[in-house]
Amino acid sequence: MNHSPLIQKTISFVKETLKNAEGGHDWFHIERVFNTTKFISEHEKVDVLVVQLAALLHDIADPKFYNGDESVGPKMAMDFLNTQEVNEGTIDHVINIIKHMSFKNSLEKNQKVFSSTELKVVQDADRLDAIGAIGIARAFNYGGFKNRELYNPEISPKLNMTKEEYKKSNTPTINHFYEKLLLLKDKMNTPTGKRLAAERHQYMLGFLNQFYSEWNPQSLKTNS
Repeated sequence: MNHSPLIQKTISFVKETLKNAEGGHDWFHIERVFNTTKFISEHEKVDVLVVQLAALLHDIADPKFYNGDESVGPKMAMDFLNTQEVNEGTIDHVINIIKHMSFKNSLEKNQKVFSSTELKVVQDADRLDAIGAIGIARAFNYGGFKNRELYNPEISPKLNMTKEEYKKSNTPTINHFYEKLLLLKDKMNTPTGKRLAAERHQYMLGFLNQFYSEWNPQSLKTNS
């Protein structure tokens, strides 16, 4: 079956919905995740329609822009897919991916378990967009959007946070590297995702070394 018309309609819907979105969570973020999903899918046996729809709709309403409400995105995605008369099984799978792929959900104890190869592929693609050069750019873009400090030596990163602590965190952007970004390499699911993450992880470590050397040239802080 040719799913191209559905994918094109979904792209148009997402573009319109996110036309005024913050720069790190806009259409171009979705496009990158979509393209990376397709790339990883070449090496995994997946339902192509499910992964493509999930990649396109995964951030249609990021909870951080909806007062932390995690139900908005899945509902918007479901309502859209229902208007396109997508079969129930595909919709259920896509919505489950959207509900379970977030990093913050991995911090939740006793979380409801859902897993599929499709989830692993889209999750890897999304996490890859949070690290490396683009991940750095997105982190500082969002930090600026929230008027957060770049760095404050007196504020230590909050490690081992609960999901609720993570959602409420407003620490400096550099702290976010230790609270999330540097943890993602070891959370990748697929061989392709792991390979790409390793490269981007090293880039972030180099960036941090350079950042600290410029912040205080007398005391270069080495990170590993």
